[in-house]
Amino acid sequence: MFTENELILKKKVKSRSISAENPTGSKGMGAMAEEGPCSRCAEGFGEDGRGKGWKLRPSISIAPGETAVLADIEGPGTIKTMWFTGCLGRDYILRIYWEEQEKPSVEVPLPDFFGAGWNDAENKIPMEFAPIDSAMIAVCPTFGFNSFWPMPFRKRCRITMENRNVVNAQLYYQINYELGDVPEDILYFHAQWRRVQRVPDMEPYTILDNVKGIGHYVGTMLHVGINGPNLWWGEGEVKFYIDGDTEYPTICGTGTEDYFGGAWGWGDKSYSTQYLGVHLMHQPGGGEDMQQRFAMYRWHIKDPIIFEQDLKVTIQDLGWRRNGRRYLSRNDDFSSVAYWYQTLPAAEFPTLPDRDYMEVI
Repeated sequence: MFTENELILKKKVKSRSISAENPTGSKGMGAMAEEGPCSRCAEGFGEDGRGKGWKLRPSISIAPGETAVLADIEGPGTIKTMWFTGCLGRDYILRIYWEEQEKPSVEVPLPDFFGAGWNDAENKIPMEFAPIDSAMIAVCPTFGFNSFWPMPFRKRCRITMENRNVVNAQLYYQINYELGDVPEDILYFHAQWRRVQRVPDMEPYTILDNVKGIGHYVGTMLHVGINGPNLWWGEGEVKFYIDGDTEYPTICGTGTEDYFGGAWGWGDKSYSTQYLGVHLMHQPGGGEDMQQRFAMYRWHIKDPIIFEQDLKVTIQDLGWRRNGRRYLSRNDDFSSVAYWYQTLPAAEFPTLPDRDYMEVI
């Protein structure tokens, strides 16, 4: 996390940045592209009149079925910030690999990582822009995705983007990092996406499971789409099963809106704060668009969930019956991103479902 000392004390690190204009992040190697998607726009610029040094390559094109390597960095170092735009659907999968791990420690559809999972560029889902103004994630007009999660590594960091769509994807990105020693007892950043289109009756939705090692759980991003009548759904408790908990958890909340910092159904008002928020409350507009949709986040920066052996996190899909006197087990569309730090190696993630299952319906 940022401290004042980072600004006022000398640091034995080197600042670097990877983008389409400097794909290796090498010193003095930025803006050297001699052709790119903006070649025609830069005609007449530069010493050669062909625009070298004048924003020739602000983005890359990722072909259908292709996985582009955005960064391959030799450490030690720390990813400080990341910025993306252009890929606004669940067909675009962000992965991050630490050290020489063959399996990713981050595997999330790009927009879901930033709380914009309801946007479906291919099917032109009419979802309004919902900004996030928080300490760890910022979504700025219009769909500028910013991450401030610190991500240290010792030997190697590799970041990729897969295009599962059937058309070329244009990706704009910048990955800012430092090269220099990191503490010996670092934990590695992880993020995992899950979805259940219809939560089964009387069963909890699992946000995270099968985590083994030592670490800190630091955040939850949750997207909820209402299936059926638009009745209140947010009575479910978030539960943390820590270090051997089985039937009952060590930490149990009092309700969904409470976990995300609100109360009494949020009063139908969206909000975004440093550490928690409900940044999207989409009301149906009629026609095919009859489903309420919500998006929310909770960062455990001031209160990380510490585990020494294992961790499981769940939430109930629970609402009220029409008479408001008894609970109703619901069958809504839940998708989530869990964010945590832990030792390596991490347990292998569940296999991502196919495009049809991931699609915004």
